[in-house]
Amino acid sequence: MIRCKLWPLAFCLSIGLISCPAVQGEPTNAKEAAAKKAEEDQKLEQQYQTLIKMLSPAEQAWERTLQENLGNFYLPIHKRQKVAGQSNAWDFVEDDPQLPRVLLIGDSVSRGYTQSVRKHLAGKANVHRAPANCGPTSLGLRKIDVWLGDGNWDVIHFNFGIHDRNTPIVEYRQRLEQLVERMQQTGAKLVWASTTPIPDDAAKKQASESIVQRNKAAAEIMAKHDVATDDLFFVVTPHLDKMQNPDDVHFNATGYDFLGQNVADAIAKALK
Repeated sequence: MIRCKLWPLAFCLSIGLISCPAVQGEPTNAKEAAAKKAEEDQKLEQQYQTLIKMLSPAEQAWERTLQENLGNFYLPIHKRQKVAGQSNAWDFVEDDPQLPRVLLIGDSVSRGYTQSVRKHLAGKANVHRAPANCGPTSLGLRKIDVWLGDGNWDVIHFNFGIHDRNTPIVEYRQRLEQLVERMQQTGAKLVWASTTPIPDDAAKKQASESIVQRNKAAAEIMAKHDVATDDLFFVVTPHLDKMQNPDDVHFNATGYDFLGQNVADAIAKALK
């Protein structure tokens, strides 16, 4: 082997004088990378399907619902966690018939605090969540019947806001009110979660003021329909520097546990 004592390592590698054992076996082009990913995806799917066959009929039905609704981003994440034996927000919930049933509807922030809510309400409520990242009100109107399932809920804790930051206020009001009216048909007590703050970011077309405006519009609708409010915007704002990820709408573990505790308290209050 030629030893490149005088030439830069990168140059030696580029002209093939030496090889790099550390990267042997790694994809060298887009085609190989795609093939490797396809192989990994197939292996994951086989492991996932093998696992599903071992579940109860009710759990299998829930997994089918997730497969139909989680989408191309969250479904692979769920499958990997399921195969690895890791718990997540979309775990199947086997109800304790002695406890009330609670449904969480919301986007990725809601997903982030779901397990914290379950922890804080353990032994007090069966806490389910909608089988999706619920996104904007437009998606809510299309999917609300799927998310409500059998509709047998004691409390529904819900939020729409971050994904509606660029929805015209008039449309946001109309859609949100329709969703409230539909959820009230279930007979459940409703709890609206005010949307948590977002940072200004022109590149992502998001402005912090848009959330203030939509929370104000939502507050008027909730007052009109006598819906309780869990003011997450208010309680978490003083702690953003410690609880929210930098330049991000999402929160760290401390933030999600803090939000989960507040959500659990609001639900417990509604259950009384």
